[in-house]
Amino acid sequence: MKTIDIKVYMEGIGIAASNAAKILAKASTSTKNNALSNIALALESDRVNLLAANAKDMDNALANGLDAAMLDRLALNESRISAMIEGLNQVAALPEPVGHITDLQSRPSGIELGKMRVPIGVIGIIYESRPNVTIDAASLCLKSGNATILRGGSEAILSNQAIAACIDQGLLKAGLPSTAVQVIQTTDRDAVGELITMTEHVDVIIPRGGKGLIKRLIADARVPTIKHLDGNCHVYIDSDADHGKAIDIALNSKTHRYGVCNAMESLLIADSIAAELLPKLASRFAEKGVELRGCEQSRRILPNINAATEEDWSEEYLAPILAVKVVTGIDQAIEHVNHYSSKHTESIVTENKDTGDQFLAEVDSSSVMINASTRFADGFEYGLGAEIGISTDKIHARGPVGLEGLTSQKWVVFGNGQVRQ
Repeated sequence: MKTIDIKVYMEGIGIAASNAAKILAKASTSTKNNALSNIALALESDRVNLLAANAKDMDNALANGLDAAMLDRLALNESRISAMIEGLNQVAALPEPVGHITDLQSRPSGIELGKMRVPIGVIGIIYESRPNVTIDAASLCLKSGNATILRGGSEAILSNQAIAACIDQGLLKAGLPSTAVQVIQTTDRDAVGELITMTEHVDVIIPRGGKGLIKRLIADARVPTIKHLDGNCHVYIDSDADHGKAIDIALNSKTHRYGVCNAMESLLIADSIAAELLPKLASRFAEKGVELRGCEQSRRILPNINAATEEDWSEEYLAPILAVKVVTGIDQAIEHVNHYSSKHTESIVTENKDTGDQFLAEVDSSSVMINASTRFADGFEYGLGAEIGISTDKIHARGPVGLEGLTSQKWVVFGNGQVRQ
């Protein structure tokens, strides 16, 4: 893109998004669903161009020394395109959130009041690598009646532009403005600075990226954000765990994919079963090439593993590295998790209902699980169709953010001539 005045360019993007948001807020469910279906058809018919654009991005990323985790996130293939299409169709099939009224109640005055779901307005999404986020964000914002401004990483610019062309086709075919979803066409980093301070035109910022991006937003954003900083997820294997389940869940949580925020980064295990179970786990992790870093007690059982440092307990590796700690039981496990966790996702493996219930009640994270892999902490797996991201904030939206998380509520009052006395 030729040299431009970033401030002027972003102001134009913001104004166009604000105008489009007014149209989307009153668009019918059928119109929005038609747009989603049309975008899916455009992706299907443009697979060759999408893969070609992504191949160029991958070549550039390799030449620029992008690490393995980022390369994995950047890559598109036939199955990932199919997943994007499936996500669009699933979002189209989801119930309409906008206009839904809940909590209706009559008051002594005779009025009835309730809460109606409404779009937030304009949502800015900032993300790195993953071009599928372009579709996830567009579909969820569109279905929830929000305009969106998308700023992907420079490493994915060609992929995102190819996807944006498909989105434009689908929107226009459905009679909606193409400015309802705008992909920022410049890789200039100043565009992010403008986006996160455009309070007149942008209502919420949702970042999906590394710690550097999130820390910048925490420091500089004037627009409210829905975010998580990192994903230091834990699995605790309780003394009452089924050992077969424990091994399967731990392996899947860590090795299903390494470069994702819901991968396990720390494994806790009760001391009463550690001597029996840790060697079996270590053998299975060794088959996958996972480096273990353990506490003193775990190293007495597994003398060949590396010693964990204090920093390891807080680390999001996004790599085949796992911190391992032996704990005395559920209380110490919960204490450790709440101290070191990034508040993303934690899982307990136990057959003891009381212990599981205690873990659910006392662990302070956005997703807490019993006898399941942390990899399930995902909007698609939660039935949201797709997700914008994971929120570890405690207000508005928490955990995977889908349609409901992209709406707000307003009070609505129904009267029949009542006046306040």
